[in-house]
Amino acid sequence: MAWHRELLIGFDLETTGTDPGEARIVTGAVIEVRDGQVLGSREWLADPGVEIPADAVAVHGISNERAASEGRPADEVADAIAGVLTGYWRTGVPVVAYNAAFDLTLLSAELRRHGLPSLRDRLGGLDPAPVVDPYTIDRWADRYRRGKRNLEAVCAEYGVSLDAAHDACADALAAARLARAIAERHPKVATLGPAELHRSQIGWYAAWAADFQDFLRRKGDAEAVVDGVWPVREPANSHTV
Repeated sequence: MAWHRELLIGFDLETTGTDPGEARIVTGAVIEVRDGQVLGSREWLADPGVEIPADAVAVHGISNERAASEGRPADEVADAIAGVLTGYWRTGVPVVAYNAAFDLTLLSAELRRHGLPSLRDRLGGLDPAPVVDPYTIDRWADRYRRGKRNLEAVCAEYGVSLDAAHDACADALAAARLARAIAERHPKVATLGPAELHRSQIGWYAAWAADFQDFLRRKGDAEAVVDGVWPVREPANSHTV
């Protein structure tokens, strides 16, 4: 059976901001989905240890008061999420995250911030894989489609229900179902195995980043730099302990 009808692990974070190197985890969700059906889920609420900006609260609805009173310590949440994800990767199960480079980079930054083992440390030095990123795959498979490419818009394009955008559990489920829907529409995606699909996405993301960087520079931003690393970006001075 093709990968998109087997077990997939939807993953999403809601955070304090949009810079994955600086933002903190507020909520996280990991959801098990097989052929579109939910098998189980885990959710976390963190006390990020910093103030959640008003614009972030407006997006995900988690107030500073709730995070402080109900959330677990940030290091415990980051450690728990990393432990769950790497458990799936060790058995070869794909983790699905929409715009994975954001969520996985942010999770990696949180682990580093709290002096916890990195994802690679937990995987014996291997890169986190396989990862399935519907954002990256759709952008390659339907390159010239006009319109937005955020989760809501792409779910609408593929007929995937998204009842509560920016709720971590809803977004994680939508990502997993969206991966299935994209593979159903594009047989060239469905026929790739998880490992081959992961390697392909590395190339697709790098090619998109180079094209977008060229576009920005042609528009007059001569110093524009678009990071083409996927799915985890590590700072230049990082090292494995």
